[in-house]
Amino acid sequence: MQPVQRLFWFRRIALAGALLAAVVVTLGAWVRLTDAGLGCPDWPGCYGHVFPQAGQGFSRALHEMIHRYFATTLGLVIITLLSFAVANRRVRGQPLAPVVVLFVVVCVQGALGAFTVTLLLKPLIVTGHLLGGLTTLGILWWLSMAPGRRDLTERERGLRLYALICSMLLILQIALGGWTSTNYAAVACPDLPTCQGSWWPRMDYRDAFVLWRGLGVDYEGGVLTNPARIAIHLTHRIGAIVAGSALIFLGIAALMRANSGALRRAAVFLIGAVLLQISIGIAMVHWGFPLPLATMHNAGAALLVIAMVTLLRALWPAPSIAMVPLPNVHRSK
Repeated sequence: MQPVQRLFWFRRIALAGALLAAVVVTLGAWVRLTDAGLGCPDWPGCYGHVFPQAGQGFSRALHEMIHRYFATTLGLVIITLLSFAVANRRVRGQPLAPVVVLFVVVCVQGALGAFTVTLLLKPLIVTGHLLGGLTTLGILWWLSMAPGRRDLTERERGLRLYALICSMLLILQIALGGWTSTNYAAVACPDLPTCQGSWWPRMDYRDAFVLWRGLGVDYEGGVLTNPARIAIHLTHRIGAIVAGSALIFLGIAALMRANSGALRRAAVFLIGAVLLQISIGIAMVHWGFPLPLATMHNAGAALLVIAMVTLLRALWPAPSIAMVPLPNVHRSK
């Protein structure tokens, strides 16, 4: 197989892995929102079986095991990518270090998945599991894309630092979203734009962001008081305003400075993903937090990660060793 073909198939496998990772993240949200996180109290099996047995709690157990089946398949795809990268490490443009990092991340993800069950849905572990899943998705999407242009203009290069800052804001906001979900704080504010009929209701920030409460605490259903949950929910709302505004401004700035179609498309993609996520969040509150919309909100976070990585790839110049022309369904040039 020619080097160009090897890289082409490597990126195709990475693209398949990215799409699968998005499914795994969405399924993870479905499991959490249907209170199926402890549907199988052991790991990696379910009551000692590979497939859940019929009986009481079968539906919850099935939800959890379907998520595990997809996650296991994703792990096999990543092992395939690592084997491919090691075997072709001397091919020009073949990424290796990011694939090794990806493999480490997915190993940590497996451990966090086990701890999610054995530590009884501890919010810190579950939120970390969500961030790990989205990190996996981001790396896979990055690997699936052809390297960006080297001939960036000065105005385009000037966006890079702001894009990295926006990436950090997005990560923080996703972490806040995970903390809101794992502490069952989404329904603490059933109205919008106020919360409990007030612009600034009584809140307990001292208890809201305690990361570790010891072992042996069952977090299914949540353990926080309502004022603490309100503090988490309102912080997430404020974060959405800050991060959403920053990302939209980044998209507009990229549109104004873009000297290539790839950067323009990435900017439009980012703005659209932000507006979609905000719309889903508003609709969730308006319609009383229905399960499909809540799941879509998590899928929207995955879409935001993909959009942000696409923009970063369009902004980042390619190393000279990576400038091998490849057929690719979403090149950044």
